[in-house]
Amino acid sequence: MATNTTPYGETRADIEESLGFVPGFLDGLPEQALVNEWPTMKRFLFGESAIDPKVREFVGLAVAAAIGCEYCRHFHKGVAQLHGASEAELSELAFLASYTPRYSAMIQAQDYDVDTFYEEAEQIATHVQAGAAAGD
Repeated sequence: MATNTTPYGETRADIEESLGFVPGFLDGLPEQALVNEWPTMKRFLFGESAIDPKVREFVGLAVAAAIGCEYCRHFHKGVAQLHGASEAELSELAFLASYTPRYSAMIQAQDYDVDTFYEEAEQIATHVQAGAAAGD
């Protein structure tokens, strides 16, 4: 990782301007780690990226739910709401967040052959695409 040469004081000032203060979890980082970490965090919190901000927060919330991180769950839910997430969307997300871990556990417990799974996934995709093209 490249080392950012922005002075520590400037980084702290930028955080304070962006967030209103320097949160303790950032203040607890070593100086150079904070200087390196903040530009990326700021970009994905406030900047432009290939993913819509609300969708970005939905991803963060789903991951936080899957890993059981209370801190991340609270943060990403709040920011998703700031980006217009409705209660209906958050409710659906709560359900959808269980899909990957749940099915992963079932498939892993079966010791399902990965090549067979890939082949079947391709078959499913082909079938769904054909249905979409036919207007089903």
